[in-house]
Amino acid sequence: MPEQTKQTTSFALPRCAQRRGVIKRITAIVLPAVLAAASPPTRAVDGCLVLLCLAAPSWSAIAQCVPPVTQLFRDLARGRPFPTCGMSGAGNSASHQWASAPSNCPPQYTSTGEGVNGTYYGCAFNGAVSVNVDGSLWSRTWWSMGGNSVTEFTPTAKARLGSWNTKFDDDQAQWLASLPPPQPPCPTC
Repeated sequence: MPEQTKQTTSFALPRCAQRRGVIKRITAIVLPAVLAAASPPTRAVDGCLVLLCLAAPSWSAIAQCVPPVTQLFRDLARGRPFPTCGMSGAGNSASHQWASAPSNCPPQYTSTGEGVNGTYYGCAFNGAVSVNVDGSLWSRTWWSMGGNSVTEFTPTAKARLGSWNTKFDDDQAQWLASLPPPQPPCPTC
C-alpha cells in the first residue's frame, strides 16, 4: 500500500494583507498606551490649583476654579484625602477638617435644639478647608455635601485682597443683628 504523503501548500499573503496585520499588531500595542497617557486620571484633583483657587477672593467666580473645587468637595465628602501641592513653597498649604458644632463651626451657621439628653448642636456645613499663606491662616472655606460653601477671610487676607466674596461677613453681621441686645450692667451689684 502506497504511503500517503500530506502535501502542504504555502503561499505568500499579498503585501496589503501583510501590512494590515502589522498595523493591527502595532495598534493593539501602541493605542492602549497612548490612550492611557493622554487621558487624565479620573477624579484626581490638582492640589496646587485647588490651593490657588481657595486663596482667591471668590473661587466660584473663576470659571477655571469651579470644576476642581467642586470635585474637591465631592472627594472630601467621600472620605478621600486632601490633595497635596509639592510646589506651593514654604508656609503655603491647605488642610481639611470636619465641622463639629459648636467648637468647629461659625456661630452664624450653628443650630441648637433640645433633646431627651439635653442640648444638641448642628452645623450647616460638613467641613472646612483652611488655607495658609506665608505661614499664617489666610482663609477657611466651609463646605456642605449639598454643594454650598462660604469662605471666611482673615483680616490679613482682606487687607491684601482689597475685595472678596463677603457672604461670610454678611451672614455674620445678620446673625449678630438678630441677637438680643446685651443687658446693661447692674448698678447695685
